[in-house]
Amino acid sequence: MPFDRTFFITTVTWQRTPLFRHTQPAELMVDVLEHYREQKKYALHEFVIMPDHLHLLLTPAADISLERAVQLIKGGFSYRIGKDMSANAKRGLVWQESFTNHRIRDEQDYKHHAEYIRMNPVRARLAGTPELYPYSSAACGTAAGPSHGGLISTPGLHVRELPGFTWKSGHLWPRRGS
Repeated sequence: MPFDRTFFITTVTWQRTPLFRHTQPAELMVDVLEHYREQKKYALHEFVIMPDHLHLLLTPAADISLERAVQLIKGGFSYRIGKDMSANAKRGLVWQESFTNHRIRDEQDYKHHAEYIRMNPVRARLAGTPELYPYSSAACGTAAGPSHGGLISTPGLHVRELPGFTWKSGHLWPRRGS
């Protein structure tokens, strides 16, 4: 399968506010990611929710643009958190404008970005190993089970069962060929 619809995405909170340092917003972001994944708006391969930004490795659904997928995530989170935040958040100032993206070129590029996402909390000294950082795909995919309902082992559509993808070595990979 070609990688032309798989992207590495980074989006940052407004003025780099460490919004996700707190459990409630971080868990809410996990819920938002899960919600739109369950609605099949995208395939979410890897994610990490850092204190002031997110990294995602995702493939938008065929009928969804990358911009729309990110809009759903950012807008969905802003809408749900707005009631519990400051006046700035209520005015919509939760996120920096836009986002950065990199189209995944091939399997090596995919592996590189997946590893980058998994190791981000370790490099930031937020966890000793990727699996110990609770707001990440690394933690949700551990043998100990998902800590927040997970994005990989939830009831319903399992990431391992997405058409066009295969599960190998603890990671989801686009299938080659047909």
